Amino acid sequence: MYQYITLRDMPERKEAAADWFHNKWGVPKEAYLKCMDAYLSGKTELGWYLCFKDDRIVGGLGVIENDFHNRKDLTPNICAVYTEKAYRKQGIAGVLLNMAVNDLSQKGITPVYLLTDHTGFYERYGWEFFCMVQGDGEPEMSRMYIHK
Repeated sequence: MYQYITLRDMPERKEAAADWFHNKWGVPKEAYLKCMDAYLSGKTELGWYLCFKDDRIVGGLGVIENDFHNRKDLTPNICAVYTEKAYRKQGIAGVLLNMAVNDLSQKGITPVYLLTDHTGFYERYGWEFFCMVQGDGEPEMSRMYIHK
């Protein structure tokens, strides 16, 4: 059985969540902690969403202003979407994506954007291709999706 939470539901998981995201994406732990602290203190409604199996994080994603691309007007962005390999193809990412979009929508934050190189995955969850954007330091353009 999976347990889906926002970080506000379990703020004591902040350090573990920051470590987990850092290990998956290589972004400094301090960057995650800064965003998580802003969310937990109420300075922003751009949150963090996690899936647990027993006491272990098996999936997660965050919402930030800009996911390292040149279109600063396309905000906020879903970021750091990840599901542990052993738990993929079970709908975990879809539940987390829907949680984030619904949570933001209830707070009047819409649309939401997402930067990816995947095709076909996010469409399953109501996302639509929006445009190509230039990722910071990336030679190739990346796909930007929108959820209204």
